[in-house]
Amino acid sequence: MPGGPLNDSTYHFLRFLLDANLWGGELLNADHLPSSGPAVFVSNHLGALGPIGVISSIPIRLYPWIIADMVDSRLAPDYLRVDFVERELGLRPPWSMALARLIAAISTPLLRSVGCVPVYREAQNLQTTFAMSLSLLQQGKCLLIFPEDPRLPADPLTRIAPFKKGFARLGERYYRQSGTRLPFYPLAVHESRRVMVGQPVTYDPLNPRADERLRIKHLMEHSIREMYLALSGGGPSPDFGLTRPVEVEG
Repeated sequence: MPGGPLNDSTYHFLRFLLDANLWGGELLNADHLPSSGPAVFVSNHLGALGPIGVISSIPIRLYPWIIADMVDSRLAPDYLRVDFVERELGLRPPWSMALARLIAAISTPLLRSVGCVPVYREAQNLQTTFAMSLSLLQQGKCLLIFPEDPRLPADPLTRIAPFKKGFARLGERYYRQSGTRLPFYPLAVHESRRVMVGQPVTYDPLNPRADERLRIKHLMEHSIREMYLALSGGGPSPDFGLTRPVEVEG
């Protein structure tokens, strides 16, 4: 259930511990952050570092989208074995499954309690993801989404893969329910342990829906890439906003 048993005070205490013990980084352009929700934060993933960096750095309670297998105690061990223990740590069977089970025993209840929104692979179950997300947004909460498509090759300069555009449907669905334009905030996480916040992009109900999804997707992808390059020392100054137009695919 979104929100789980953790209240906001406990969430921020855990965020403090995460920052003190695993992250200890810097937040840039904090003045771009909203004073309250609802909002959608969009970030590059950067392996395990991205979620840790964003949760540690952003002083707002976030409800992350996460692969549904990660919050299912039956499926989490195998997902972790393939996606993390073997791919990232290089461990092989049978030790990879043993470690994956150990990690899942801790991570699955923790992710549930944080209020992660499960993202399903099947189209019919994906409606549950949107229903849970819209319920949180209607309560003034903030979502966190990592929309990179792992099936596509990443940019060699930024290690960021092209984004999926499905998350942008939140704008049209939220507007249809509330009549309010939903803001999307780009975040760039860098291996130097810095997180940069970009200028928000607000859903525009005057655009055709398919074009608007692409517009939001492209602007998020463009902004995050430019911020990442700035953090690497190869782009604009860290104070930049969205200054260049991005073409919308026909």
